[in-house]
Amino acid sequence: MDTEFFIARKVFSNKENKKGIASRIVSIAVASISISLAVMILSVSVLIGFKKQIREKVMGFGAHFQLVNYDSNYSFETIPVGIDSTLIEKCLSLSRVKHVQLFATKPGLVKTDNDIHGIVLKGAGKNYDWQFFSNNLIRGRIPETTKPERNNEVLLSEKIARLLKLDVGDPLYCYFFNEGESAPRSRKFDITGIYQTRLEEFDELFVLTDLRHVQSLNAWSNREVSGYEILLHDPAYIDEVYPLLRALTLSEANENNMLRAYSIEAKYPMLFDWLDVLDMNVWVLLVLMLAVAGINMVSGLLIIMIERVRMIGILKALGYPDFRIRKIFVYLSAFLSGRGMVLGNIIGLALCTLQYFTGIVKLDPVSYYLDVVPVSFPVLYFILLNGATLAGILLMTLIPSLFVRKISPVEAIQVE
Repeated sequence: MDTEFFIARKVFSNKENKKGIASRIVSIAVASISISLAVMILSVSVLIGFKKQIREKVMGFGAHFQLVNYDSNYSFETIPVGIDSTLIEKCLSLSRVKHVQLFATKPGLVKTDNDIHGIVLKGAGKNYDWQFFSNNLIRGRIPETTKPERNNEVLLSEKIARLLKLDVGDPLYCYFFNEGESAPRSRKFDITGIYQTRLEEFDELFVLTDLRHVQSLNAWSNREVSGYEILLHDPAYIDEVYPLLRALTLSEANENNMLRAYSIEAKYPMLFDWLDVLDMNVWVLLVLMLAVAGINMVSGLLIIMIERVRMIGILKALGYPDFRIRKIFVYLSAFLSGRGMVLGNIIGLALCTLQYFTGIVKLDPVSYYLDVVPVSFPVLYFILLNGATLAGILLMTLIPSLFVRKISPVEAIQVE
């Protein structure tokens, strides 16, 4: 066994160390490490959980990628593209791609007896993935889009329903304008379901219905759509898949059907930039918490070294080099830090678990798009956080260990 490790363990477990001023200061240092690590775990858990839920909500409305006409901009009044089954098969052949679905959009107005509200009518094809809206459905059911004939069913958000005083079973009167037409096109829909995502900018905008309605409103054929939505198995692969889709659209381009691919992050850059800014806030918090824990451990270690000055003098008199004596106190700080980190992990994970199952801490959905504080359990991040915390504290404790070089063996041994 390493001699320095053995001595450090004996000092750590010595019952005499639990008495006096030094023990109190060391207890404060251990407590500060526990609290700091618990705060860091909570911060990382909430950040990752928040970013994950917001990304899932945004991607639920627009998928991970959209393939649209090359001349289309980011507006919802789109230029049609022809349905190409060969292109769909080639997209599905990409290893990261999970699903390809057709969509079409049409801006319009909803009118009631007392109110008017602007909307975007989004048409969903027969193979549309309704999982996101099913998870956020609060009343009614999803519109039926797989039948041979077109129906008038629509899915409305709770935000629009509340603004216009509508509910499941009520009629929805909509008006749409086409260039070159003097009068708007009107449609009467039946509300079959109400969804709520808390993403206010999207909830107050999108109404979902059968794709064939939007094709008719745009005066398109049944072989024309606004574009394709590409869903991935994991949004982490967006940067990897983008050049593949771009190359695919270029290889399939012709004078009648030129497509371009853009990611959901490119369509809503301000929202995703805001999420990236949150990373900086958490990094600042992590550095501050690590500094607090490290400074407290440095203070505690200095007090221990002052109490153990006679032991240091005896070891130096026996011929121990300074660096080996310093190792004793580095080991000791590792033991104390380990104790604090175990408590910190227990506290942090317990609080995360409590929030996960109870949602006791609430948020204002208008400001944060969520009604409760979200938490996640990224095991890898927690392991890295613990490792970085321990390494940071040990590096900081190297500074007070230099105090060993200043101690004279003769004077130290005479200390009572």
